[in-house]
Amino acid sequence: MTDELLYDVRDGIGRITFNRPQARNALTFAMYERLAAICGEIETDSAVKALVLTGAGDKAFAAGTDIAQFRDFKTAEDGLAYEARIDRVIDTLERCRVPIIAAISGACTGGGAAIAAACDLRIAAAGARFGFPIARTLGNCLSMANYARLVALMGLARTKEVIFTARLVEAPEALAIGLVGEVLPDHATLMARADALARTLASHAPLTLRATKEALRRIGEKMSPGAGDDLVVMCYTSADFREGMAAFLEKRAPQWSGR
Repeated sequence: MTDELLYDVRDGIGRITFNRPQARNALTFAMYERLAAICGEIETDSAVKALVLTGAGDKAFAAGTDIAQFRDFKTAEDGLAYEARIDRVIDTLERCRVPIIAAISGACTGGGAAIAAACDLRIAAAGARFGFPIARTLGNCLSMANYARLVALMGLARTKEVIFTARLVEAPEALAIGLVGEVLPDHATLMARADALARTLASHAPLTLRATKEALRRIGEKMSPGAGDDLVVMCYTSADFREGMAAFLEKRAPQWSGR
């Protein structure tokens, strides 16, 4: 797994790369856990002043969770444990003491989009596409925390529209609605800008950045533990979820039954 998620620190800037370009940087459970572990390490590593997340190559930031991770799902507990894992990892990312920049090229979907939404700043290459096409692929749902992050970024109406239509938001629209802060012409320019932006953040007062990040996180923290568990169970134990996985792997359109 080590080579599937790369991490290095240079000049006070941590850089995490999702490194499965052959799978559009789809995330395995081990990659999620390593991401959380790195955020934990940064808590006690004062040398790190800012963090950049990106995907290997220009085809994808991260195209969601690797579908192979879902093959053994059969019970309500499987779906609840998965969403609890993702919530724990993304919460660790969101609580990380340093500012985090998501540098997005290509597809940024599903779990990858959830990670990007939890970052403090998002910048994108012109070919970036952001979304959660689960209504036409797996037939699952997001956790309440991830829905809340999307509403905070895009607003209630647009979050519904994007998820209901299962469309991907292209870079110009993402910039117009505030989903990303900048759009750069290509991947190389994006990464140069990410490094420059990270250096700027690293030069600023760390306690100001940390206090602001934590204050805004607390403002958005409203839900009790377990909120939405019934919705996760409904989706992950359904025949539609099993059909969605099968159709995805067989490269065909799913036949939804609503059960």
